[in-house]
Amino acid sequence: MKILLLTVTAGYGHHATAKAVADLFEKKGAETKIVDVYEYISKMVQKALAKGYLLSSKYTPELYRLFYDKTSKNREKLDKMNMVKLVNTLGAFKFEHFVDNFEPDAIVCTHVLAAHLVSQMKQRDMVTAPCIGIATDYCIHPYWEDVLHMDGLVIASELITRTAVKRGIPEERLLPFGIPIHPKFNVEISREEACKQLNLSPDRPTLLVMSGSMGYGNSTETVRQITELGIDFQILAVCGNNKRTYHKLCDFKAEYAGSCRIDVMGFVDNVEVLMSASDCIITKPGGLTVSESIAKGLPMILVHPIPGQEERNVEFLMNNGMALRVTKTFPLDEALYHLFHSPVRMRTVRETIRAIGHPDAAERLVDYVTELVRTRQENQTETAELPCTVET
Repeated sequence: MKILLLTVTAGYGHHATAKAVADLFEKKGAETKIVDVYEYISKMVQKALAKGYLLSSKYTPELYRLFYDKTSKNREKLDKMNMVKLVNTLGAFKFEHFVDNFEPDAIVCTHVLAAHLVSQMKQRDMVTAPCIGIATDYCIHPYWEDVLHMDGLVIASELITRTAVKRGIPEERLLPFGIPIHPKFNVEISREEACKQLNLSPDRPTLLVMSGSMGYGNSTETVRQITELGIDFQILAVCGNNKRTYHKLCDFKAEYAGSCRIDVMGFVDNVEVLMSASDCIITKPGGLTVSESIAKGLPMILVHPIPGQEERNVEFLMNNGMALRVTKTFPLDEALYHLFHSPVRMRTVRETIRAIGHPDAAERLVDYVTELVRTRQENQTETAELPCTVET
């Protein structure tokens, strides 16, 4: 079985979701390939999208929010200005050669723009394999309603079904499996074992601070606020590939003389262990990090959401009792105070997370696609074996 996974470089989560699904397919014996569709079609378009997303969401968030809201509320007026359709129409013919050469049994898209391209190709019979899209946030991005010719759309929760249907997506196409994450987040690790691996004390409260790969927010200020609360926290600060944030936090740690323990880390490959050792995560509400936290039953304090989809993630999580959000009038110290001075609140949040979450999303998706391919191949075999009748 050959599976083609298509993504677009705009943030880290879309590629990470594709990698998680690919790894699981490969464990089941499938051959996989992950492709950034715009890197193949036009590197200039790919770079423009990646840089445009970073610059607009980080440095001009109000403009990004305005664009997202406009596309959510009034798609018809914006269709005439929609460059995505033009780029995908022109790129479809070039990408058709790649698809024909790889001959996938199924295509999985982890970004709406990649799905939009495949949908156009399906409409023109350039692609015949089953095609599945994955919405990697706890909302429906406004462009998904224009993806008309996919076989299914994976959504983060069955609670989003009504939203999707209101946006014009047929309910029979919705697959409420959850956002696929790496299977290692499904492996249960006790807090004691995780603390042992990290050389932490299991008797002290532990906070995981994740700043995101693109440097949103001020992690040094976040850690500083934590140390001023008067609780002996163990603070695990993960900076990813953001070297500037890493060095700032190292400088703060060197100058700090209080009782909190601070561990500063760059890129790590054991986030599942860090989460298992933690009592709470302070993070930007990206769809993938949120889903990993949910898989670990980890209460969330949300900071610095990107306008648009991440603000919708915040709404979903808060409306369902799974997280707290830091604002100007509800600062971080008060959010932490609420959680750590109310054992009932902490327990309730964890119970809600486990009740609503779908940590097995990747497994469900892989099983679904595998069965879809098997059924299609059987039908093709039966059709080929039908006897020919000749009229006389």
